[in-house]
This record gives sequence, C-alpha cells and structure tokens, in this order.
Amino acid sequence: MTGEESVDDDGFIDVRELEKVFTVRRRSGFLRRTTSEVRAVDGISFAVPRGEMVGFIGPNGAGKSTTIKMLTGILTPSGGRLRVAGVDPWKERTQLVRRIGVVFGQRTTLWWDLPLRDSYALVKRMYRIPEARYRANLERCVELLELDGLLEVPVRQLSLGQRMRGDITAALLHDPDVLYLDEPTIGLDVISKARVREFLLNLNAEMGTTVLLTTHDLSDIEYLCKRVVVIDHGRLMYDGVLAGLHEVGSSERTLVVDLEREMPPIEGVHGARTVRTEGPRQWLAFPAAASAAPLVSQVAAGYPLVDLSIREPDIEDVIARMYAR
Repeated sequence: MTGEESVDDDGFIDVRELEKVFTVRRRSGFLRRTTSEVRAVDGISFAVPRGEMVGFIGPNGAGKSTTIKMLTGILTPSGGRLRVAGVDPWKERTQLVRRIGVVFGQRTTLWWDLPLRDSYALVKRMYRIPEARYRANLERCVELLELDGLLEVPVRQLSLGQRMRGDITAALLHDPDVLYLDEPTIGLDVISKARVREFLLNLNAEMGTTVLLTTHDLSDIEYLCKRVVVIDHGRLMYDGVLAGLHEVGSSERTLVVDLEREMPPIEGVHGARTVRTEGPRQWLAFPAAASAAPLVSQVAAGYPLVDLSIREPDIEDVIARMYAR
C-alpha cells in the first residue's frame, strides 16, 4: 500500500505530542563548559485535513520554524508522532519531497545568477517532472502570477515581489500536495501582495493544495485562512477560527482617521475609544472581532473626514493579551 493510499484525509498533516529538544553548551569558565536543554517544541498536537489552508502563527522564538523543519524532514523530532501525506518526514524524506513545496520569504530557492527559465528547467530535472505536466504548470503560474517577460531575467535582477512570485512558481512545478509558506508577503508592495494572495486562493480552490502559512501579518491570515494555530514557547496556545483568537486575546484593531483640521478627540462613537491624537489625525481602538463599518459610518456622519485606514493588531500583542487573561 502506498503513502497516498494509506493517508487519512482528516489528518493529512498529523502532529501528535511533537517535541524537539536542543542541547546547548555554554562556557562557564576557563576550559569549563555547562550544558542545558532548550525545549523548542513542547508536546504540540494538531491535524490539518487535505485541502485546508491554516495559519500557523506565533511570536519570534515561538517554535514555528522548528516545527516546519520537522514537518519537512530537515530536523528529527525528539519525541511524539508526525505524519505528512501518509509518510514520516524524517525517515522517508525522498518520498516526502515529491509531495511538498516550500517557500521562505527571507531566502530564495532559485539560482541567483540564472534566469528564471533556467532555474525552472533545473527544478524540472531534479523532480523528474514530465514535459507536458511541467509546461502546463509553468504556463499556469506565469499567467496567474504575471511573470511573462521575466523568465529571461537573472534572479539577482528581480525585485523582491518578482522574486517571491518566482519562488512560489518553483515550489509548485511538481504539483505538491502540501505547500509550506514562511512569510510569503514580507516586504511586498500592496499590488504584489494582492497578486500573491489571489493566486494562493485560486490554487487552494482549484487544485485542493493543503497550505500551512506562517506570517506576522494578520491581514494575510484573515484573507487566506479560516483557521489559525497559535504556538508560543513551543506550546499550543490556540487552535480555531481567527475571530475566536481575537475574542480569547481581547485584541483590538485601530481605526486611523484623518480629519480636515485639528479637532478635539473624537467622542460618542459606539464601540470605539480615541487612544491618540496628532494634529488632524486620530487613532481609535475597537475590538478586533467587531466590524469596522458602523464605526466608519459614525465618524463620517459627525466629523469632516478626509481619509481613514485600519491597522491590524500585532500577533505579539494578541498573544500577550492571551497571557494576561
């Protein structure tokens, strides 16, 4: 029986009591060292069904990258059970790499001095992708990610947004069942970010690709994922819908209002409070789980409004509020 046949769709990614412990050696004197253990991942459990898009979030140092490295077979777990697409990532790495795609926002998997087309040709040979399948996938990604005209450009000459779209294409040429995305929109302009988000939605809807997304941008999570898994200090803090996370953490969004002129702090807006003023600009905090539309209507009806924007809470702030409660 193959891994594809034996995998349970309800636990396409199946993590049970997963642990990773590192031994750290420190100098404590002349020719003397002490050792200590750092528990980077501390008994987390969750399951991701086939075709689901899940936000995997937490502050820096929470254990996200360590978990992803175990899911991709780069690191060996210290304890627990782990299955991805029916295989053990560390024991069956060769079988696994044909089933997964990985994109790191901070690092490229493309060849720096080669044009995109040559990088993709190397990926084709590495994964032994059939010619017809390769051409179909490449044409689809080039069209949807608007890479036409960039295929002959060396990677080092691409902008950050262009390179990110190029990396996503490289990760999808072999039709992976699972796609791991680590900060895929970091540093991107508004247009590039929107293009990447729309592509990922289409990919998930049309191809049924399972996506695990790590990001510090909660707007990415809101746009792409119905479910979030939060870890901190290697432990599972929350697993559920994003609205529930905001409720648990009592997090707040901020309505930034630009008025025609400097005015006293805005008052009488139900569900919001003014937390800062600076000239004609004012900042109003309101519960993250609440809709901004009624607040905008109240402000527009009672004040000379020029412009406004909404700022999402930082993940660190959400988790800090969870601890406080």
